[in-house]
Amino acid sequence: MTNYPLPSKEKSPLNPKTMFDFDATLPLMAVQFLLLVVLLNAVFYKPLTKAIEDRSDYIRTNETEARERLAKAEHLATQYEQELATTRKQYQQTIATAQAEAQALADQQIAAAQQEAQAQREQVQRELDQQKQEAMQTLEQQVESLSHQILDKLLVSS
Repeated sequence: MTNYPLPSKEKSPLNPKTMFDFDATLPLMAVQFLLLVVLLNAVFYKPLTKAIEDRSDYIRTNETEARERLAKAEHLATQYEQELATTRKQYQQTIATAQAEAQALADQQIAAAQQEAQAQREQVQRELDQQKQEAMQTLEQQVESLSHQILDKLLVSS
């Protein structure tokens, strides 16, 4: 083991007289501490505080802008939904109108086709009636001719 020299009694930390010696060390340490505080404040705390405040301002402005964008997006979504609903109504009205027009056109064409069919039936009926008339006249002539022949034969034979 190494033997260390013992301090003299005058500078011993256990000596009550020397415990609170106020020599130049205490004010020098106080000055050093104050210089350290000023230096840390100038070099570290002020820039750090400014950076934190700048970051807070940046976050606040971004949050405000985000809220504004969200409100605008919600407004646009609502507007687009209203326009979509209006467009759907117009689309349904257009389809209903087109269906009604198509049905009316179909009904009109069916009515025209029925009239044409009725006209053709009447024409065919007239032609049949005319042919029947002609056939009846021809038959009457033949019956008359046959009856004259029969009469002539009966008169000649009697």
